[in-house]
Amino acid sequence: MAKDASFDIVSEVDYQEVDNAYTQTTKELVQRYDLKGSGATLEFDKGKHEFTLRAPSDFVAGQVKDILNSKLVRRNIDLKAIRWSAPVAATGGTVRYTGSVIAGIDEDLIKKINKDIKAQKFNKLKTQIEGDKIRVFSPSRDELQKVIAYLKDADYDIPLQYVNYR
Repeated sequence: MAKDASFDIVSEVDYQEVDNAYTQTTKELVQRYDLKGSGATLEFDKGKHEFTLRAPSDFVAGQVKDILNSKLVRRNIDLKAIRWSAPVAATGGTVRYTGSVIAGIDEDLIKKINKDIKAQKFNKLKTQIEGDKIRVFSPSRDELQKVIAYLKDADYDIPLQYVNYR
């Protein structure tokens, strides 16, 4: 009997690339004529994986977010991996946003993804939850391709990657 083919469903973020995008954004904030001296600041806490954006207005904050987003996209970081909080009024009439970098799949979502895959009734397909990833097995590689196509069409509000395809 042939060995089952498999792959893992994960949600990972390359934090080095996020840090590089942050560094490029802070350089651009200092150099751009329309943002120079505006009082907008962006900080990245590497331990918490969290951005803190302070700006004099929502408009300026939106511009800084756009710059950061463009740098993240160029470095192949899915924008679904950043969750921005609602604006918080800060001192001096400024606004503050907090953006968390999301990595890993939480337990409730992993169960939902697993349930959705099983509900599709793919032929001879088995799934196994292993921590914050799902391993999918099937004797047919075509069935695995169908699962990947199905998950790409579904929207789970987090970036999903399909790794260890064997």
